[in-house]
Amino acid sequence: MSATTRHPGELTLGDQLKIFGRSGLEQAAWNYPRLQNLGFCYVMIPAIQRLYATRDQQAAAATRHLTSFNTMPYMQSLITGVTLSLEEQHANGAAVSAADINAMKVGMMGSLAGVADPVWWGTWRPILSAFAASLALSGFGIGGPLVFFLGWNVARLTFRWWAQRWGYRQGLNVIDYLSSGILQKLTLGASIVGMFVMGALVPRWTRVQLKATLTTSAHTDYALQKLLDQLVPGLLPLVLTLGCVWLLRHHVKPLWLLVGVLVISLVGTWLGIFQ
Repeated sequence: MSATTRHPGELTLGDQLKIFGRSGLEQAAWNYPRLQNLGFCYVMIPAIQRLYATRDQQAAAATRHLTSFNTMPYMQSLITGVTLSLEEQHANGAAVSAADINAMKVGMMGSLAGVADPVWWGTWRPILSAFAASLALSGFGIGGPLVFFLGWNVARLTFRWWAQRWGYRQGLNVIDYLSSGILQKLTLGASIVGMFVMGALVPRWTRVQLKATLTTSAHTDYALQKLLDQLVPGLLPLVLTLGCVWLLRHHVKPLWLLVGVLVISLVGTWLGIFQ
């Protein structure tokens, strides 16, 4: 294809802002055969219109972004940034083919989704949720939900804009970063932090109080719960949590777990076992 049929140039900041604004709607058109492909193509439309002059070129660019695509939504911005860089090179005649662009997308979407889930869902959300719930329980009222809403969305939007810009500037150099082992280290670190946070939340949010007392030969009564707290604080919440995890691993449905905990609580309180 001759240079005269190209539309040489580069994406403007305004184009990238339009693409960033569209990125939040990526999951608005899910479909079973190709998952997020319609949303990703919608995100890329401003770039396609900027970089390609003819309708045929624009149609070809849109078609290659209608292939199957699926990743963690927040990491889509990084893939979008790299794709923008490659599309810009392709539009200006560089040695970047349509197959290269699709191969990059397929190679990144799985690995990025694997690292994003423990970071966002397993670490940041539990930490922010626990902090917001603590504020609400401490009498701050609407402050707790507002902290969660603002904290989550500020972190989400800031990360997505930074990831899109960084991916656009780095292009295929991002692959070197991803293949250096940084994803595995980040996943491991996020998993450790997430487990630490969840472990700290177990005794705080799971309450099991025994009502039974022990009577010694000297006719002195000792509260069993007080003795347990002195020996191993948080033992009963830990046992209950580990028991629920064990049942989940053996394919017991969460609904039955909730019903079982409710029944045990009511019966135990009625029999005088729990406070």
